[in-house]
Amino acid sequence: MSDTTESFRKLIEVVDTLMGENGCPWDIVQTRESLKPFLVEETYEVLEALDANDPEKIKDELGDLLYQILFHSKISSRSNEFDIRDVLENLKEKMVRRHPHIFKDETLNTPDQVIQQWEEIKKKEKIHSNHNSALDSVPKHLPSLLKAQKLQKKAAKEGFDWDNVSDVFKKLDEEVAEFKEAILEGKDADIQGELGDILFVLVNIAKFKKVDAEEALRSTNNKFIKRFQYIEQQVVKQGKTLKETSLEEMERLWQDAKKQ
Repeated sequence: MSDTTESFRKLIEVVDTLMGENGCPWDIVQTRESLKPFLVEETYEVLEALDANDPEKIKDELGDLLYQILFHSKISSRSNEFDIRDVLENLKEKMVRRHPHIFKDETLNTPDQVIQQWEEIKKKEKIHSNHNSALDSVPKHLPSLLKAQKLQKKAAKEGFDWDNVSDVFKKLDEEVAEFKEAILEGKDADIQGELGDILFVLVNIAKFKKVDAEEALRSTNNKFIKRFQYIEQQVVKQGKTLKETSLEEMERLWQDAKKQ
């Protein structure tokens, strides 16, 4: 038995013990619903570790995420639905099935060819599933920006898309004009919808330029945090608070932060 297999076996034993008859009182009572927030939280903590490019933190957070998978698998095994071995076997079969260029006598030379083949195989799989719409496979609980990205990619693969990015910019101008009109004319009920339309079109532009909109916004959020914290630090050094600092001074510090 390899070291990896043995480590995985021991980890499963830990899960079995914690969720067993004499296990942890907290673990035993958890359900699929109660664990949802933790699954989301652990996923975002992995992303944060990846952004920091910290190997130790990445290792730790990936472990936490793996534990959530084991946790859910154990809950399902208690209902005689499936266990972690079924999860692993299903994943193995799926990866082999969707990579015929590796496991069969087929040849693909570029990442784009691989993606195209992957999508074609998924379509064939859906014929035997309950999916009635090309959009059914997009998870309902994704963050809205990421969901918009997934929806547009799915629709584009079905031919529902603009021919070039210049057409999308025209649509963006149209949506911005409608947003301005809603604000200037006091159409409060329309403002949220019009803003949503602008964001949706921006996601489409990102798709055209092969930019991950979710990653782009997360990167900007991180950049904002660093620059704002720089302003806070500089203001503290001056013996003041942010509320005692003029907007002009904060803007000057913001520009300094950009140069750092």
